[in-house]
Amino acid sequence: MSETSLLAKLDGLENKFKEISTLITDPAVIADMKRFVKLNKEYSDLEQIMKARQEYVMMLGHIAEAKEILETESDPEMREMAKMELDELEPQIPEKEEEIKLLLIPADPEDGKNAIMEIRGGTGGDEAAIFAGDLFRMYSKYCESKGWRIEVTSFNEGTSGGYKEIIFTVSGENVYGTLKYESGVHRVQRVPATETQGRVHTSAATVAVLPEADEFDIELKESDIRTDIFCASGHGGQSVNTTYSAIRLVHIPTGITVQCQDEKSQLKNKAKAMIELRTRIYNMEYQKYLDNIASKRKTMVSTGDRSAKIRTYNYPQGRVTDHRINLTLYNLQAIVGGDIQEIIDKLIIAENAERLKESEL
Repeated sequence: MSETSLLAKLDGLENKFKEISTLITDPAVIADMKRFVKLNKEYSDLEQIMKARQEYVMMLGHIAEAKEILETESDPEMREMAKMELDELEPQIPEKEEEIKLLLIPADPEDGKNAIMEIRGGTGGDEAAIFAGDLFRMYSKYCESKGWRIEVTSFNEGTSGGYKEIIFTVSGENVYGTLKYESGVHRVQRVPATETQGRVHTSAATVAVLPEADEFDIELKESDIRTDIFCASGHGGQSVNTTYSAIRLVHIPTGITVQCQDEKSQLKNKAKAMIELRTRIYNMEYQKYLDNIASKRKTMVSTGDRSAKIRTYNYPQGRVTDHRINLTLYNLQAIVGGDIQEIIDKLIIAENAERLKESEL
């Protein structure tokens, strides 16, 4: 895309930005909550583009001025200053253009949402459940470092520790857009605590990351939902285990079932279960979109196909390999301790390159 056509596109978006700025102050729009939320999101996205446009136009203006000084000015000091400015600004132009091109590609509308994550022990029996527990701790530490909040919805513990399955919500800024790369099969190679011969075993756990559905995304009819109330099981103290506080919701039209037993309060458990139910129904439709982009982007193959092996944690060699982008890091202990930002950053870079190629901007 040439400099002129990029500026023309940005000028067109400036008019749209002004229009949305006016609309979000209109009482009629504010009264329509679904439309207001959508416009606010659009305003926020365009605001970033407008900021980048302002910086780009300013840089181009300074370059034009410096070139004019070099052509017309005879004062050596002025010419030297103009040359220094050109040498500084001209290499920044391609970088700024790449940044703008990425901003111009429509982001996944789900990226800004909270996420519901589920980790299930796969092949490997007790060791798979222990590994699922390790992954949960890894994500807990990572979310803590980001200032995000984790709330466990339900879990089923393994006989030797860890979890056969654990489901939890993560709340914060741009949670789904960051964690979506974690969906898929995670494989571990190590000597299990349950192994007596000291042999290295390979086990696996599956991670699924779903964007949490807003109330505006899907309307649920009470008449379509069957509610079962039962005694909670597992840890949580005597009161959790003996009162009828656990909730199971069954969505009759789709057959989707969710349950929550983490809270002592039946109402709180029902509220959490409703969020998960709404999310799972919404994701039936969203999955079609994921399947479509999975065929185009290697970074998202795991989200489109949750049986895809995405990462291996090799304990004997202290390495972690992400198979989608052929990335190998030799800091396994730090990674399982929650330091996964480098992997996510490199996956985002790879996906951005694929998005740019798709858009042919």
